[in-house]
Amino acid sequence: MTTMTAYDIILLIWFILAAATFIALFFITAPYGRHTRSGWGPRISGRWGWILMEAPAPIIFALCFLMGVEGWTAATLLLFGMWEFHYVYRTFIYPFLHRRDANKMPVLVVGIAFVFGLINTYLLGSHVFTRADYYGDRWLRDPRFLIGTSFFVVGLLINRQSDRVLHDLRDSGGSNYQMPEGGLYRWVSSPNYLGEIIQWLGWATATWSLAGLAFALWTVANLAPRARSHHRWYRQNFQDYPAERRALLPLIW
Repeated sequence: MTTMTAYDIILLIWFILAAATFIALFFITAPYGRHTRSGWGPRISGRWGWILMEAPAPIIFALCFLMGVEGWTAATLLLFGMWEFHYVYRTFIYPFLHRRDANKMPVLVVGIAFVFGLINTYLLGSHVFTRADYYGDRWLRDPRFLIGTSFFVVGLLINRQSDRVLHDLRDSGGSNYQMPEGGLYRWVSSPNYLGEIIQWLGWATATWSLAGLAFALWTVANLAPRARSHHRWYRQNFQDYPAERRALLPLIW
């Protein structure tokens, strides 16, 4: 079996698992954050659990980048910068800006997320830095790259702005959850998730890769059901929750 064939098989399995996860998470809400509950085994600090489960993304991608040194181009450098800009912040800065230790995370959830990060980042990094042969100077002017990068930036800004609203609520209200207001929270319960979905759909377009598409589908599979769970939680805990606010897509769902 060649390396490429093994890569293709892993990628195919990755698509199948994304579809299965999407269905399963509509019935099982991952037990962390506001949905934390007993019965999922030992738990660890929410902050350090977050760092551990996100760490493979910036580290493995950087290793793939170094291994592909002979293929560096302006496009691959920009893709590397986009990825690391998101994940260095998300992994090593974001957890210390939020009070994540209030709710501990099950070790099982952290372990599953860690393994996911290893496989997912390998598939993406391997494609960008060692397998693709079309990321030359022309790719910087390709409509797919320009549109995808634009979506990535828009999604990133939505995600960061929405997280800022939640951060400010926690700073002003102690450890209790409050109803978020402002920005896209006027329209949906989880605009941070919407931003992240837009971001990785943009990445899939900018890389024009099956690995990127698989990650975008995984993002939807994880975040769409969780946005639905958040929406139900808000409605159950706030009697004055706005009736016009949807779970994830403004005016739609």
